[in-house]
Amino acid sequence: MSGIGLPELIVIVVIGILVVVPFWKIFTKAGYSGGWSLLMLIPVISIVILFYLAFAEWPIQRELKKLKKI
Repeated sequence: MSGIGLPELIVIVVIGILVVVPFWKIFTKAGYSGGWSLLMLIPVISIVILFYLAFAEWPIQRELKKLKKI
């Protein structure tokens, strides 16, 4: 018998939650929508998103720059 059983499905869901929840917090604290964290479940896209987060100017940083100019 092959396929995914209930125990495997539970493990996959738990791992998915353990990946999405911290990235949801990171995205919202950075000023992005938390929904972007769902992209972290897609292997190649997650690497691209990590590089984007590392090197792009975050919306919160742009907001701080605006406030400092005032």
